[in-house]
Amino acid sequence: MGTVSEATRWLDLAEVDNIRDLGGLPVAGGGVTRSGVAFRASTLQQICAADVTELVDVRGLRTIIDLRLPDEAAREGHGLLGDTAVRVVNLPVKKADATLLDVVVPSGTSADLGALYWQLLAGSTESFVEAARIIGDPEQHAVVFHCAAGKDRTGVIAAVLLDAVGVSSEDIAADYALTSERAAQVRERLVRIPAYKNLPNVGQGVFAVDGTAIGSFVDALRATYGGGAEFLLRHGLTEAELAALRLALVG
Repeated sequence: MGTVSEATRWLDLAEVDNIRDLGGLPVAGGGVTRSGVAFRASTLQQICAADVTELVDVRGLRTIIDLRLPDEAAREGHGLLGDTAVRVVNLPVKKADATLLDVVVPSGTSADLGALYWQLLAGSTESFVEAARIIGDPEQHAVVFHCAAGKDRTGVIAAVLLDAVGVSSEDIAADYALTSERAAQVRERLVRIPAYKNLPNVGQGVFAVDGTAIGSFVDALRATYGGGAEFLLRHGLTEAELAALRLALVG
């Protein structure tokens, strides 16, 4: 398998700015992650008919993993995708004490994102494990997992899954940082939605996108648990399910 370029990993949809394939990332021992299996994304609620055709008919989308809080997911929905046969699973990624959206998506101009990501991991262990199960099941492919901006909650899920299948910390951080290429468009679209109108400017607070935060998160994951695979196993994923995840994402 050859390395897939960053340009190829992006899906250029009309009404979803931050969506890309998790495939094409180098894996320890050789090869790259498989394309066409899992996609990380920002919110899908503004999607248009042409985007639905691309995702469902061309990319084979069968499952959406919605990482938003239950009330947030119910309120915002999935737009036209909600009228399709695509399965939607809500697996909220949140801090252990989160009860309001602004606890998960801070509006201030400064934020310790590394600390936030660790808190999201601690508060959402069941969601991480179930996401791994879903992505490991070929009957549910292709899968899109998303939050609002497609960076923080989506980023920590991506980091754990990629680490679990042998992607390096550097490549996980580089994947995360790709959101910077489209952060302005993502923010412009989100602030039109009342729930997200108070987001900080690009480069500030929760809209900082430089890879440092996710890199420190992966370092802490490895120091504390031995890595993403061990974290998932400790919290309920079976060895057979981990093998299925690796087979799905790497082959």
